[in-house]
Amino acid sequence: MLLWLSDYLVQYFTAFGVVKYLTFRAILGVLTSLGISLVFGPAMIRRLNNLQIGQSIRTDGPQSHLSKSGTPTMGGALILMSIFASTLLWSDLSNHYVWVVLAVTLAFGVVGWVDDYRKVVEKNSRGLPARWKYFWQSAAGLGAAIFLYQSGSSGAENELIVPFFKEVAMPLGVFYVVLAYLVIVGSSNAVNLTDGLDGLAIMPTVLVGGALGVIAYLVGNVQFADYLHIPYVEGAGELGVFCAALGGAGLGFLWFNTYPAQVFMGDVGALALGAALGVIAVIVRHEIVFFIMSGVFVLETVSVIIQVASFKLTGRRIFRMAPIHHHFELKGWPEPRVIVRFWIITVILVLFGLATLKLR
Repeated sequence: MLLWLSDYLVQYFTAFGVVKYLTFRAILGVLTSLGISLVFGPAMIRRLNNLQIGQSIRTDGPQSHLSKSGTPTMGGALILMSIFASTLLWSDLSNHYVWVVLAVTLAFGVVGWVDDYRKVVEKNSRGLPARWKYFWQSAAGLGAAIFLYQSGSSGAENELIVPFFKEVAMPLGVFYVVLAYLVIVGSSNAVNLTDGLDGLAIMPTVLVGGALGVIAYLVGNVQFADYLHIPYVEGAGELGVFCAALGGAGLGFLWFNTYPAQVFMGDVGALALGAALGVIAVIVRHEIVFFIMSGVFVLETVSVIIQVASFKLTGRRIFRMAPIHHHFELKGWPEPRVIVRFWIITVILVLFGLATLKLR
């Protein structure tokens, strides 16, 4: 929005020309979303408290969590509000990738909001039934995948890029739709499973989102893409502004979500942010690198799959509790130790993922 305004104002004052630079708008995107989160966060927490929108805590989990009962949830709405406001202000609104990411984020956010609302307001412990949650997630993910497949023009948009190799790019054809769907929906649920401790999910989301922003900038620049032997996707660089807004909003939310949390993200935030990361990874054609950088999310998801499969097949549990962060808690790790160590692992994986851009 402000990019269009600067195009008009630059004829009167040339300094407005700086708004055309993607890096400048990304920096302002971070600051804008961070500012919105910090300014409106306290008011939202008070509002949630007044409405008695508090988190219910499982009694079969770590006993230290029982004191968190009643902590305001659905705070992910603050993150989404900050991201949307910042992105609409600083991104190029003629870019269709921006609108795809916003649409996916909104759609998954709505699914999460309905689930949260039914749990904490209507006091329905089931929330949105799993079949309906998965149906609407699938509808949004599949819709985005089909649109991206049909809008691809250069051919590079539909190739699977394999890290560490300069010339290895596998044409996917229609299978692109399947891969994109699995990445978007899988990422959404993986972040949601990780969101079980104070700040555990939001910091890895910020880190991975920031790395995807760097990748988006590189694949959207023909010279950098050629130098690094990665596909050039015209217009993908504009997603750097969205990733920057996500980072700022996430850090602003972490101000209130850090241990001991004043507010929880809820499904409205976790499902939306996970889907946003997934669709960006698909657009920039770095699904495998995204898988590497999201190792914590993958570990949490795999731990649940293993736990359920083991119990159904053998009647025995592999972990003391799943997702795996609860396993470490029940082994005696204090909650902050689990959180920070998972953050450190994410930093390492993100750096490794970024290194693959050059190690070819």
